Amino acid sequence: MILASIPSPAQGVWHLGPLPVRAYALCIIAGIIICCWISEKRWVARGGAPGDVLDIAVWAVPFGIIGGRLYHVITTPEPYFGENGDPLKAFAIWEGGLGIWGAIILGGVGAWIACHRRKIPLPAFADAIAPGILVAQAIGRLGNYFNQELYGRPTDLPWALEIDPAHRVPGYENVALYHPTFLYELVWNLIAAGLVVWADKRFRLSHGRAFALYVALYCLGRGWIEMLRIDTAEHFFGLRLNVFTSIVLGLLAVAYMVWQRGRPREVIDRGATKATSRSARASRGPKAAVEASDAEGQTADRVAADQRRRGDAEPDADA
Repeated sequence: MILASIPSPAQGVWHLGPLPVRAYALCIIAGIIICCWISEKRWVARGGAPGDVLDIAVWAVPFGIIGGRLYHVITTPEPYFGENGDPLKAFAIWEGGLGIWGAIILGGVGAWIACHRRKIPLPAFADAIAPGILVAQAIGRLGNYFNQELYGRPTDLPWALEIDPAHRVPGYENVALYHPTFLYELVWNLIAAGLVVWADKRFRLSHGRAFALYVALYCLGRGWIEMLRIDTAEHFFGLRLNVFTSIVLGLLAVAYMVWQRGRPREVIDRGATKATSRSARASRGPKAAVEASDAEGQTADRVAADQRRRGDAEPDADA
């Protein structure tokens, strides 16, 4: 007898006239916003310039979404290129299907481009944003809840998740309750985010070690949660692809942390991100930009006047 369970949402999409508003998309957007907010605070605390995070996100987020979708389509090709598949559905991101590793890899490329343009060290920036990414992933998992997808095997635990018949995996049509893997990963990611913040403060992690800790912790959780899932997946060496990937990347992350241990934290030079500071200043309006420009001009005038006075006071070397 089942005494308790988690009900699935009655719907995952609402319509504003002809415009569909999907819960999955709202969860992704909310995760990105909160990630940027957390990352901005951490980056500025490490010495970065205000506005850097948003400027880099302009590059990293689109790259990450494209990478996440590519990873999903490549590793789950049947709905798009298999029998009765529809290749055009590969572009239907709003229906769900983003692979975190593709998002991290291609999003990292976008972040590298933006960091290179601003002379920002990518490892230091990655350390600052690591906890925010974990929180964003936790929020994003709510999208799976609204879509009633990627759940685990059947269970009668009190926190079992009810899945509507229309969303049940073939072969489980008569089973209503499953492991809520979305909830497991949500909780795991939030705990991991807290551990990264604690370790970063306690050990002053640097040169990408906080980001590597994020990868290691996420892989640890994703590995055992992935093994609960019953949806169709590609296998590698007898393991679900995401389990195999988690093992490999988790070990690489640990090896990187050991390799980089003992290095002092980087000193972030805000002057190196002058272009970002100017763009942030301009975004506050013409008046603020003019006032800042006048202040810079007055400072330059004072420096020039001081140099002239020192030159007048110095005796001629040929006298």
